[in-house]
Amino acid sequence: MARHVNGRGWYGKMVGAALGVTVLAAGASVWATQAGATGTGSRAESSAKPGGDIKPVDITIAHASDKGARGVNITIDDGPDPEWTPQVLDVLREYGVKATFCMVGTQAQAHPDLVKEVVAAGHRLCDHSVSHDTTMDKKSEAYQSQQILDAERMITKASGGVRPMYYRAPGGAFTPYSRKLAASRGMRPLGWNVDSKDFERPGADAIVTTVEQELPNGPTILFHDAGGDRSQTVEALRRILPWLKEQGYSFGFPVR
Repeated sequence: MARHVNGRGWYGKMVGAALGVTVLAAGASVWATQAGATGTGSRAESSAKPGGDIKPVDITIAHASDKGARGVNITIDDGPDPEWTPQVLDVLREYGVKATFCMVGTQAQAHPDLVKEVVAAGHRLCDHSVSHDTTMDKKSEAYQSQQILDAERMITKASGGVRPMYYRAPGGAFTPYSRKLAASRGMRPLGWNVDSKDFERPGADAIVTTVEQELPNGPTILFHDAGGDRSQTVEALRRILPWLKEQGYSFGFPVR
């Protein structure tokens, strides 16, 4: 899977914030207790349930759709963002589509109201690390643990107790260790089949064309709702979602 390394200056601004929440793997039991303690009642059925009954899941990277051969999975990365996430949510609501939001820990911590809004709308949460370090696979296991487990805690707290169901490594920088750790926490490693290239801001027309051309590669489509001006993504979604419905696709969630 291609790494998104161009134009990531926005993430550099989060490094300082990320350092403030650095806790090494030895604190995992504390994080687990905190995550379990935040359960505050029922949430949308599509999201992981609150509580501490964490069940390990498969460590293989999920790409398929629970809707079968004619299913597609819309995944939205890098938010939440106060300007773009509400607009993405509006488009998804307009077309009756549920998506998986892969959230950066510091963003979730900064915008808990948006995390709760995503959950209330029936979308699923995904851990996208604390600071979106695309070189995580080159770092120590202790660092990988901090990035994954701190983000899990931050997202769970921001959501009001709903845990992320998936873990997507920034830029696809998975390791056997990170996949095993995430799976042990009930977060299925999540890949993608179609990179819309929206992060490069090539224009809405180009984003739409890329999705249409690459859809035969598989059902999981990658978009972004943060990291810069995402107006092209919003416009592309307004065109792609009805087109997919016209082609006979159903919208689902990632599975093996």
